[in-house]
Amino acid sequence: MRPKIKPTLTWILLILLGAAMFIPVPYVMTSPGPVFNTIGTVDEVELISISGTQTYQTEGELDMTTVSEYGGPQQGLDMFQAILGWLNPDKRVVPRESIYPEGETEEQNMARNAEAFSTSQSYAIAAAMDYLKQPINEKVIITSVGLDTPAQNKLRAGDEILAIDGVPMKTPEQVVAAVRSKPIGTALTFSVVRSDSKLDVVVTSGTRQDDPTTNEDESKLPYIGIGIDISYSANYEIDFGVTGVGGPSAGTMFAIGIIDKLTPGALTQGKTIAGTGTIDPKGNVGEIGGIQQKLIGARDAGAVLFLAPQGNCSDVVGHIPDGLTVAAVKTLDEAMAAINTFNSGKPVTPCFE
Repeated sequence: MRPKIKPTLTWILLILLGAAMFIPVPYVMTSPGPVFNTIGTVDEVELISISGTQTYQTEGELDMTTVSEYGGPQQGLDMFQAILGWLNPDKRVVPRESIYPEGETEEQNMARNAEAFSTSQSYAIAAAMDYLKQPINEKVIITSVGLDTPAQNKLRAGDEILAIDGVPMKTPEQVVAAVRSKPIGTALTFSVVRSDSKLDVVVTSGTRQDDPTTNEDESKLPYIGIGIDISYSANYEIDFGVTGVGGPSAGTMFAIGIIDKLTPGALTQGKTIAGTGTIDPKGNVGEIGGIQQKLIGARDAGAVLFLAPQGNCSDVVGHIPDGLTVAAVKTLDEAMAAINTFNSGKPVTPCFE
């Protein structure tokens, strides 16, 4: 019978080290995600579909760029995955809390990103119509309904709010004021439009004491648990066909894609132009996350020009892939001008530190 061999301290340390490599760590890894041509199709579905007005032939590509994330709001990475991410120049490993609010679940994150993506489309329509000097229609809509709130199973995301207790609502601020003007426990009648039908829905206000982010003053205010915003539309149908993408960063490229389809001539002149950035109804371009990975994704998709929010320039400088020109923009007007300048062979406004 062979004698048992006791493991040495070295072996014990190696085993512990190997096990530690698979312990979850609070980090998220980002990498270049897919790009979507806003004037093209995905699975034969137009990303931007416009009907009821004159549209024009487009050429080339106007790509919205994305970032793929691995780790999720609660899952995280293990140490082995984090080390591999740190060693890969195309990937970025960041603390989880820099992307996800503390305590947010995967479902809550998906709902938040879907809401932001829908809002970016609405704002893109407003910005494009403003640029084209065309009419803009506005309505107050419910963007989200919280779980375990007074409004759950009564109001729905997408409902248009016409009035509360018979008083017309024209802005989100009016809705907030109407709810808070009555004592907690008041039954409020919401007149809404849902699926082209008008109906009255009664919601009794409560409090939000179960929300850990709520301060003491907010917990004493009447609350029903809905998100509200202005929804913008044109005098004709503009629909968006992309799915499986979240967040607000496609707004600028959506607005440019709408403009290209509604104006004569090919804006890109056959080139592949990419970009990113939030958009507001007045056409202001805002900064976003993950721009270094988006630059790589744009380069890999064949882009020759990238439209970057000026607010991201500190992350752009020193990280521009070879063969890609970056134009810093603050507004939709500047983004359109940058494309035309680039097409004419003149230098665009670059990012400075």
